[in-house]
Amino acid sequence: MATVCQEARCPNIGACFAEGTATFMIMGRICTRRCSFCAVQQGEPQPLDDEEPARLAGAVAQMRLRHVVITSVTRDDLADGGALHFRHCAEEVEAALPDATIELLVPDFAGRRESLDEVLRGPVDVLGHNVETVPRLYPTVRPAASFERSLDLLRRARERRSDLPTKSGLMLGLGESHDEIEEVIVRLCSVGCSILTLGQYLQPTRDQLPVARYVAPEEFDDWADRARSLGFSAVQAGPLVRSSYHAAQLHSEASFPLEGS
Repeated sequence: MATVCQEARCPNIGACFAEGTATFMIMGRICTRRCSFCAVQQGEPQPLDDEEPARLAGAVAQMRLRHVVITSVTRDDLADGGALHFRHCAEEVEAALPDATIELLVPDFAGRRESLDEVLRGPVDVLGHNVETVPRLYPTVRPAASFERSLDLLRRARERRSDLPTKSGLMLGLGESHDEIEEVIVRLCSVGCSILTLGQYLQPTRDQLPVARYVAPEEFDDWADRARSLGFSAVQAGPLVRSSYHAAQLHSEASFPLEGS
C-alpha cells in the first residue's frame, strides 16, 4: 500500500517517517464529495476491498511504525460511510503491531451517529476530523459538508469516549478573517477538542481554489499561543503543517481533562 505522505508529496515526509509515523488512505482513491480545495479524484467509487485491512496491517508491520494514521476518501455511497471498514482496518493494525498507537482521521459520515459509534468500538488512540475552514466559507470550500455537523462529530466522540483525545485541523489563506479563525478555535475547544493543527492552504492544481492570502510564520505562532491559552494541550501551527504532521508527538502531548471542560 502507498502512504498519503508519498502520494501527496508532503513536504514533511522525511520528518514523519523518521519518527515512525505514516498516514494511509483507505477505501479507494475516488471521493464522493466535491470539495474545491482538494485534488483527490471525484466520482463513483469502486466497491470496498475486503482484503485491504490485512494488506494495511502487513504494510504497517513491515515499516515497524509506532504511530499509524488511517484516513480515507469520503464514501457517501456506503450505508455507514465506511465506518465498519475503518474499524476492521484498526483492528488488523492492532493485531499486527500491538505496541503502535492508532489515529483515525475520519470523514463526517454524513452525520450518521451510529457510524461514529461503530468506529469508536474499535481500537483508536486519537480520533481526528478536520473542519478545514471557517463556517462562512463552507458553501465555496466544502459545499457538501456542514461545519455544525463536523463540530457535532467531535463533540459526540468526546462524550462517548472521555479518555480519547480528539483532533481537528484548519487551513488558513482561503479568505477567512481574524475573527472567524478565533471563533472556530474557541468552538473547537468548547467541544473538548484537545489537539489542533493550523497550516497554509496551497492550491494543489489550477482546478482548485486559488490562495487568497499567504500567512506569515509569526501569525501562525500567535495562533498557536492563542490555542494553548484557550486550553488545547497539543498544537502544531505553521505554513507547512498538515493534519498528520508530528502526529505521534501531538498524541503524547495531549492531556485530559482540558482546562475549563
